[in-house]
Amino acid sequence: MAQRFTDAIRPVFGSLLQTPEVEYFEGRSTLHADKRAKNMNVSELIYDWNSLDPQPLHPADPVLLNDETLRDGLQSPSVRDPSIEQKIEILHLMEALGINSLDLGLPGAGAHVVEHVTALAREIVTHKLKIKANCAARTHENDIRPIAEIVQKTGLPVQAATFIGSSPIRRYTEGWTDDFLLQTTEKAIKYAIALGLEVMYVTEDTTRCDPEMVKRLYSTAISCGAKAIVLCDTAGHATPVGAFALVKFVTQEVVQPSGENIRVDWHGHCDRGLAIANSMAALEAGARCVHACALGVGERVGNTQMDQMLVNLKLMGIAPWTQQDLTKLKQYCEAVSTATGVAIPVNYPVVGDDAFRTATGVHAAAVIKAYKKKDIELANTVYSGVPSHLFGLEQIIDVGPMSGKSNVQFWLERRGYRATDELIDRIYRRAKASDHTLNEAEILECVQAAH
Repeated sequence: MAQRFTDAIRPVFGSLLQTPEVEYFEGRSTLHADKRAKNMNVSELIYDWNSLDPQPLHPADPVLLNDETLRDGLQSPSVRDPSIEQKIEILHLMEALGINSLDLGLPGAGAHVVEHVTALAREIVTHKLKIKANCAARTHENDIRPIAEIVQKTGLPVQAATFIGSSPIRRYTEGWTDDFLLQTTEKAIKYAIALGLEVMYVTEDTTRCDPEMVKRLYSTAISCGAKAIVLCDTAGHATPVGAFALVKFVTQEVVQPSGENIRVDWHGHCDRGLAIANSMAALEAGARCVHACALGVGERVGNTQMDQMLVNLKLMGIAPWTQQDLTKLKQYCEAVSTATGVAIPVNYPVVGDDAFRTATGVHAAAVIKAYKKKDIELANTVYSGVPSHLFGLEQIIDVGPMSGKSNVQFWLERRGYRATDELIDRIYRRAKASDHTLNEAEILECVQAAH
């Protein structure tokens, strides 16, 4: 039964199923939790059930990331449109994180967007940034033409990401015929190429589109000169199995028969909370680039979370992200939060205020013991699946009703206070009588009262 289950899920989650080199004897791992050997790595103290398959996710080509924060992310009805200065700050943080490309905006939406897109394009040229640029456009000349004009003004190559709806439900609602979609696709791509633009062809709602239309639309786009195709989970419908199946179908039935070097992208939404899992499944099936937004901002419940993609690609050892410096990840998220007005939940992974913070006695005690061993990596890993130091962060020990006295002593010593028994008892009693984690002012009241 267990083997059949493993075989069934291996095509989608092979990267999570690799057998580690650990020997077992009488049901006990040979790994020792006391880290006796001075030179033992923290990784040797973890039995990793995330790697059980002999063929983990290791794409032949580097995984690419396209940042949609400043276009698709701004379609959320709850966000503010950032100023040009704020967008430029976010652009430089994308560059610092090694993000490969970004969607500058949809110039066809009007003069305001054209102004912002032009400013961003000039910033890339002026500072010789490595990040590449694209702009969204409906499959219409009025949307495509402004992109070419921005290219002429700034000298920056900008890919035209032309999009059109595809699913039967959308076709029925709009009254679109198959011929209309195919003719519109052909006309738009040929027009963009005639203007000197490279084309990224996007079908909306691909995850609910019938195979025949998927095949016809993408085949038409490639034959007309599109260099990249984007599969979209526009309504957040997909599961990892569906994402894997769709990417595999397009790769085998469209891209490979075309004989062209076509990049396959995945663009997901998080309506079912599966955006990251779907993106990983798409990469497993052969997609090369994932589109995402900082904090997952975007329409309805949002897009794939760019920050969480970066974290997982790094922790999974996927090139080139395993070597990428991500210590500015929180700064990137905070800049987007400030610019858009979207708050970061305290329990948000990695960059939320509580991500590496504990006031629970048992948890804190383990972290404190690791600190006493003068092992930062151990302290950042013993009660966290994400080592905080990889992202420029650290474990935080606070004091609350679930704390032990070791929390109090650590808190005081960390801030240079003399941790006497009397002071520890005073703070400990106050914490036990409280209904919340004590803030700094409350603890300092105890410190002052003890003098």
